[in-house]
Amino acid sequence: MTTPSTTLPPVAPDVTATAVESLTSRLRKKLDAAVEQYAAAPVTRGDDGSLTVVCGEDTAVTLTPGPAGTVSTAEQAVCSCLLAPRCLHRAAVLTACPIADPAAEPEASADAPAPGAEPAAASSTDRAASGTASGPEAGEAAGTPAAGSGKTAPVPAEEPPAKKLTAAQVRAAEGLWKAAAAVLAAGAQATGSVPQAELLRAAHTARLAGLYRAEAAALRVVRGVKGARARYESHRLADLAAALGDLLLTASLLATGRSETRLVGTARRDYRQGSSLRVQGVFREPVISATGYGGVVTHLVSETGDWYSIADVKPGGPSRARGAATAPVALGGVPLDHAGLARSGLTVIGTTVSPDGRLGAGKGVRALPGPGLDWAAAPFLFGRTLAEAVAERLAVDPGADPVQAELRLRRPVGCDLVILGPSGDHVLARELHPETGEPQPVLVRLVPAHRHPDLAHTANLRQLAARPGVHVRVVARVDPTRATTLTPLAVGPVPGHPCTLRLPAEWQGHADLGYDHVQGAHFPAELEPGPPVGAAPDPLTDSPLWRVRRLVELAAAGGRRAVAESARGEAAVPSLLDRTGFHHAATLTTALTNEAARHTRDVFGRLADTDPRHFAAAWLASSVHLTAAEHALVRATWEAGQAS
Repeated sequence: MTTPSTTLPPVAPDVTATAVESLTSRLRKKLDAAVEQYAAAPVTRGDDGSLTVVCGEDTAVTLTPGPAGTVSTAEQAVCSCLLAPRCLHRAAVLTACPIADPAAEPEASADAPAPGAEPAAASSTDRAASGTASGPEAGEAAGTPAAGSGKTAPVPAEEPPAKKLTAAQVRAAEGLWKAAAAVLAAGAQATGSVPQAELLRAAHTARLAGLYRAEAAALRVVRGVKGARARYESHRLADLAAALGDLLLTASLLATGRSETRLVGTARRDYRQGSSLRVQGVFREPVISATGYGGVVTHLVSETGDWYSIADVKPGGPSRARGAATAPVALGGVPLDHAGLARSGLTVIGTTVSPDGRLGAGKGVRALPGPGLDWAAAPFLFGRTLAEAVAERLAVDPGADPVQAELRLRRPVGCDLVILGPSGDHVLARELHPETGEPQPVLVRLVPAHRHPDLAHTANLRQLAARPGVHVRVVARVDPTRATTLTPLAVGPVPGHPCTLRLPAEWQGHADLGYDHVQGAHFPAELEPGPPVGAAPDPLTDSPLWRVRRLVELAAAGGRRAVAESARGEAAVPSLLDRTGFHHAATLTTALTNEAARHTRDVFGRLADTDPRHFAAAWLASSVHLTAAEHALVRATWEAGQAS
C-alpha cells in the first residue's frame, strides 16, 4: 500500500484535461506509465515557492502554485523540453498531481475550506459527499447546522426558485452521463489517465454550465479512481461506488431537464452576515485528506443546540493535522488556539456564517473568549436516545442533495455509555437511558473515527476497551454502513457516577479523542465489569444484501466484465435474495448481471462495443435500492432497542 503524495500541489481539473487532450495518440498510449514514473520522481522546492519535477537528464517540469497552493492556469505548469507544452512530461506530472477544487483559489485565507471528502476523507472524515464546489473535500469535517432545539440553521440562505435548464446545461449533463457510464463499464482499474481526463473535461463543462453538484460528484469519482489505481491506504471502494452513484443519478435527472436547486447545486459557500452570536467549544477533530490537506476543525454549539465550526485546513497532510491542534484561531482577533477554543466559549460580533455552520473570518468580525461548556449542563447534547437521533439522521431520500444529506448524517450525537469490552475491530458498549440511567439492551459498537497512526483515536479506544464497566459520556457520529455503530470523537465523565473517567483539570471535562491521550490514571481504580459479551449480531452483515453490495462495488472496481464473470459463478444470488424476502433486490440484480453479459455484433458478426449507458442504468438502479435498504436495516437495529 502507498500513501498519496503531499508534495505535488493540487491542479485545476481543466488544466489537467487540456494537457492530456493536447497529446498525440502515440503519446497517450504512454501516459499511464509516465504518470507512475513521474509520481515517484524527486521534487525540488524553489525559493519562489515553485516545485520542480526532474523527468530526465535535461528535462524538468516546474509547477508554480498560486496563493492557495493550487495550479489553476496552464501557464503555471512549464516543461523544459522542446515539445512543451504539448509534451508527455508535462501532462504526466499534472495527471500525477491531486485534483484541486475549482473554488479553492478564491477562498484561500483564514476561511480555507475544510476537507472531506474525500471526505473525506481516508476514513469517516473523508467520506462526505460534497455537492458544492466549495473547496477541497468541502464539508467532510465541517460543522453542521443542527437540530436539538428544532430551530432552523444559523442565518439560512433562502433557496432560489428553480429555473428551467438551458440547452447547454442539458448537453453538459448528457456529456457527464456518457463519461461516467464509460468509467463504470471499464471499472476503476481499467480507467487510465485518458478517460480520467475526459471525465475532468466533462466536469469542467458542467461547471461552466452552472451544474455544480454534478461537477463535484465527477471530481470525487476521478479522485476515487486515482486512489484505486494507486492503491492509496485512504481509498475505500464503497466511497467510489457512492460517488459514481451520485454522479450518474444527478446527471441522468439533469439530462431529462429536471431543474431543482438540489440537483443543480451552488457554486460556493454563501456566507451571510449575522448579528452577535454566543457559542461554546465541544471538541476538536483532526482532518487528514486523501488529497494532501491536513488541519483541524473545532466544533461549537450555541445555547439553542445549533452546531457551528471553525476550520484550519490547508495543504500539509498528517504533519499539519498534528500541528494545527494548537494553532491560533483565525477569527476576529480572539486570543485562543484550537485547543483552548474546544474548551472555551466565544462571543462573535458581526458574525458571518455559511449554510453548513462554518464561521467566517471576514472583515468586521470580532470575537471575545468566554466561559466553556459544562457537558453536565448540556441537555440539548445528551437529552435524546440514540434511536431518536439516528432516525433523524438516516431519514434521507435517495435523490436528496448529497451535501445536505451528509451534513445531517455527520451531525454529532451525544450519549452516555457503559463499556463492555473489545470485540474484533470495535469496542462494545450499552447506551444508558438519558432519564433513568439504566443500560439499554442494544449493543453499541465503537470504532475509531480515523485509524491514522499519527492520531490518537485507536489508542484511546484500546484504553476504553481494556476497562469494562467504566461509564463514559460520548460525542460521536453515527456510522450509516454498520448496525448500531458510532465513531466517537470526544469523551468525558458521566455526571454523578462513581465509576467514570477522572480527567485532568486542564482538560476541563472532556478529552478530544483525536489529540488527547487517555491514560490509565484517568480511570477509576475499582471497576465492576459485567458478564463477558461475545460478538454482537449484525443484521446488515448477516442479510444477503452483502452480496448485492459486493456486486455493486465489483462493478465500480472491475467494470461490466467483472460483473459478468462473477455472475457465472454465483447464478443463485437472485434466487437467494428472492427466498429471503428481498424481491426487488433480486429483480434488479438479475437485470444488472444480464446487462453485464449482453453482447452485440456488427454487420460482419464480430463482437462490438456495447453501449455502456444501459449497463450504467441497471447498475444505478441496484445502487440506489441497495443504499435505501441498508439505511432501513441500520435504522431497524437502533429501533429494536427502543421497542424493547
